[in-house]
Amino acid sequence: MGINTPRYICGGGIRIDYIIRHDGRVHNGIVGGNALYAAVGAALWTQNVAVWGRVGVNYPQQWLNELSKYGLDTSSIIQLDTPQDHRTFYAYLPDGRREDTNPAYHFARIGHPLPEALHGYIHSTPGQDNPHQYEPLALRPDDWPTHFDPLPQRPTVVHLSPLALSTHLHLPPFLRQRGVGQITADPGERYMQPDNIPWLRQFLPHLDAFLPSEQEIRTLFGPKMGVWEAAETLCDWGVPLVVIKLGAKGVIMLEGKNGRRTELPAIYQANDPRVVDVTGAGDAFCGGFMVGLAQTGSPRQAAQMGLQSAARVLEGYGALYALQNR
Repeated sequence: MGINTPRYICGGGIRIDYIIRHDGRVHNGIVGGNALYAAVGAALWTQNVAVWGRVGVNYPQQWLNELSKYGLDTSSIIQLDTPQDHRTFYAYLPDGRREDTNPAYHFARIGHPLPEALHGYIHSTPGQDNPHQYEPLALRPDDWPTHFDPLPQRPTVVHLSPLALSTHLHLPPFLRQRGVGQITADPGERYMQPDNIPWLRQFLPHLDAFLPSEQEIRTLFGPKMGVWEAAETLCDWGVPLVVIKLGAKGVIMLEGKNGRRTELPAIYQANDPRVVDVTGAGDAFCGGFMVGLAQTGSPRQAAQMGLQSAARVLEGYGALYALQNR
């Protein structure tokens, strides 16, 4: 690693995914998690990428070994001494919507038996809207790997994937105190609710960029507010750059200091036959964006790199596909 080469850290979930695609095909029990997809999106552009997250003692060790095999730094993954629930379920519907609850209904809908591992499943984010409590797999300041503290000749860049509100509330100011120079965050969908606006206004000023999805914007502000008005509101709350992910429509960006607006199309449009699985594409975008912003300082170039990372992930399924086929 050269002098002044940043180290990129992607903090978030490390999961076991159960996916029903829009065409009814199923992928059960595959490696996933938003931190992994973000790290993959970053690793398509640089070699200095670490995954930061928590797993239980029951998480497959061979999967963690595979992450290392493909060049991701796993030294900051915290393995708890108790079993944890790593399941994440997504059903992608033909109309483009994604649902993450009631797997029994969705498997019955496609005439497929419910996997035994999903019995009793509710959703993957219980308690993530509580600002006062960390759920077991939520990162917290005490989890910070001090060997990633920035040095004068080796800066550290951090992206926080969707996590608990308590994590996003407390980690950004903590990371600033540790000297981290660039922090980006993708919000957790469970906490993007009007009642949580006071908490968002607390942590947004500690970020360099906030990267919500259009769906999260709608749940926070309601269906009547346009995306540009939402971006302006978020910038008014103190974050200098807002990037709203629009899925197959691409992204929009608003720079708070100069008011510059940017719209960029997605590389693959809706119904493109090259799109195999949309899981993790938004996370991969964030990883590529993180690297691009650190390397170029240009939000536009960063977004273009993010869109390329997202496109690579869309071409296959599983968090490691893009690294296995680069």
